[in-house]
Amino acid sequence: MRVQIVAGSLVAGLLSTLVPIAAGEEKLPVQSAQRTSSLPSQSKEIPNPQIDPKEFLTAAAKAMEKRASRRLSEEEFIRRSREKGVVVLDARSKNRYDQIHIKGAISLPFTDFTFDTLRERLPEKSVMILIYCNNNFRGNVPEFLSKAPSTALNLSTFSSLYSYGYHNVYELGPELDLDQCKLELEGTNLGSYRRR
Repeated sequence: MRVQIVAGSLVAGLLSTLVPIAAGEEKLPVQSAQRTSSLPSQSKEIPNPQIDPKEFLTAAAKAMEKRASRRLSEEEFIRRSREKGVVVLDARSKNRYDQIHIKGAISLPFTDFTFDTLRERLPEKSVMILIYCNNNFRGNVPEFLSKAPSTALNLSTFSSLYSYGYHNVYELGPELDLDQCKLELEGTNLGSYRRR
């Protein structure tokens, strides 16, 4: 069986490992080098039209290509966030959002992304959406604990919004020191940090 490796700079940034896809097959192969007797064999396909790994990889590659030109400096992020109709979206958990977030951001946790919740919170697909995540802030800050670079929430958020038809998305690009950044922050734990 020939195996094609889907990688490249676009998808590799989204996925934490290379994703092998068996040529001509509709499913991802099992990745375990050794099996235990308690695991069932995956020799036959288990259909589920609600899960499409090939479309996921295709959509992620398109989104990452678009993302390459949509990363903003801190100054540009601030400038655009002040424009009329722009939405700053915080896709972290509601708990983390409540503790500290960029002033004016709306909370819509990534785990809650569905057609209905996105339509309710972002009814216009053409709206400019600015996103940020934990990995935009450095230091040992409990509200912004970093994830592995390949699993940064910005990657998943950008890709998902793109897949749902929101193509006017921009991302805060740099890693910032929470105490020295120029972004206005608010939240219940803001008093723990020096702000000007």
